[in-house]
Amino acid sequence: MITVAVSGAGGKLAGPIISGVEEAEDLELTALYNPNRAGREMAGLIVLGDPVGVSADVVVETAHPDVVFDNLGAWRDAGAAAVVGTSGFTPERLDQLREMWGERSPCLVVPNFSIGATLMMRFAAEAASFFEAVEIIERHHADKPDAPSGTALASAMVVSQGGGSSAEQSKEMVPGARGAKVEGVRVHSLRLPGLISQQEVALSNEGEVLSIEHLSTSYESFAGGALLAIRKVGSLSGGVHLGLDTVLE
Repeated sequence: MITVAVSGAGGKLAGPIISGVEEAEDLELTALYNPNRAGREMAGLIVLGDPVGVSADVVVETAHPDVVFDNLGAWRDAGAAAVVGTSGFTPERLDQLREMWGERSPCLVVPNFSIGATLMMRFAAEAASFFEAVEIIERHHADKPDAPSGTALASAMVVSQGGGSSAEQSKEMVPGARGAKVEGVRVHSLRLPGLISQQEVALSNEGEVLSIEHLSTSYESFAGGALLAIRKVGSLSGGVHLGLDTVLE
């Protein structure tokens, strides 16, 4: 039996993960953490506001990017394995996390818990070297706290590692018109009410375009991948690992 704590309880991502853990026969939900909701009852547990009271084999971190490093420092000190669903891990923030976390226990950063989104990134990385140019367009709900999304950042990194880059001939007449540049790949972020998560990786040669797209229509799409990460993170070596693909067989 794997004991599980969820940080960021009460959030949109935390909800389906908590429900999935409750329903799983091989997982036991032992703690919920969120200082902003401390004292409330959720899933039969009282939400904790002090990380000292959190005890579990695996902590799933879903809190805001502004507090994620403080939280992860607490889980590291407790010796727990961490599965991180918080968005916004740029290459620089990943390096910061690696330095902070060390190699005491495994920490798996998952930009997107959706199996489909993970396969989208894998397929895009495989295709990148066959195309002259690639760009990423991501669409999320209007109140998402960060841009680009963690999925777009991770996609740009793996596409770049696969040999992909964006064409740079156009001159920006208005700053930002060509989007952000991540590891040589252009990323465009749209924030619109009514969306959850949608991303397109567009790859192009002269005369052809390959579009690899993924759409999440419900937050429940993230539960399966989160449970997989919880079950598999303990088998990883100590230190920081990136992507659900790391444990996707």
